[in-house]
Amino acid sequence: MSIYESLLASLKSKGAAYFVLVDPDKILDENISEFASTAQQAGVDAFLVGGSLVVDDSFERCIELLKKHSSLPVIIFPGSVMQISRNADAILFLSVISGRNPQYLIGDHVASAPTIKKIGLEPISTAYMLVESGQTTSVEFMSNTRPLPSNKPDIAVAHALAAEFLGFKMIYLEAGSGAQNSVPEEMIGAVKKYSSVPLIVGGGITSPEIARKKVLAGANFIVTGNVLEKSGNAMLMKEFADAIHNSK
Repeated sequence: MSIYESLLASLKSKGAAYFVLVDPDKILDENISEFASTAQQAGVDAFLVGGSLVVDDSFERCIELLKKHSSLPVIIFPGSVMQISRNADAILFLSVISGRNPQYLIGDHVASAPTIKKIGLEPISTAYMLVESGQTTSVEFMSNTRPLPSNKPDIAVAHALAAEFLGFKMIYLEAGSGAQNSVPEEMIGAVKKYSSVPLIVGGGITSPEIARKKVLAGANFIVTGNVLEKSGNAMLMKEFADAIHNSK
């Protein structure tokens, strides 16, 4: 079974699934083993690994340690074309369709595709839609793209339909790391109403209650990252997992 198929199976059995985003620049190697085992016990469904700025070889070490200390899928959430590893289980093959920067629409994909094929890394084609969050996020700055206006769900729907027609396997609505505001439920609901593609939602989800609202609005996968780093309480993952899995 492919990683993509296993993720769909998680949706079928749990109603919705929970991803934890791990930024190699923001977690110490000595903390990863406990973090990984805690996540698995808490009911996390997969790890996403990546960041807008990975400044050393911590990316590779992070993946290796997550794999060593848990059996959860480790999926690359690439911040750049350089974030590829044969040790990961899959990679979100992201196209930033909310922007018009050709580098992030197709340019980096052409550069990275031969390597991904050569090392046998499973690509999961994902339409990435950055949503206005109240402040400039790292993703917005680094990708040099404008986010979708958060009060215009019809624009998000048009982009989501285009993604579905182009054959993307997933849609990722993202407010960005450290977002002031999360993706509005109105936008999530509108996209889900018109598109049948599995929907990932992340950015600015700071509590299990907010996560539950996103799932009830139509999100299939919820991603948290910063809230776990800031809280210092890894067991918060269980509260998120329970809220997400029990929402449908």
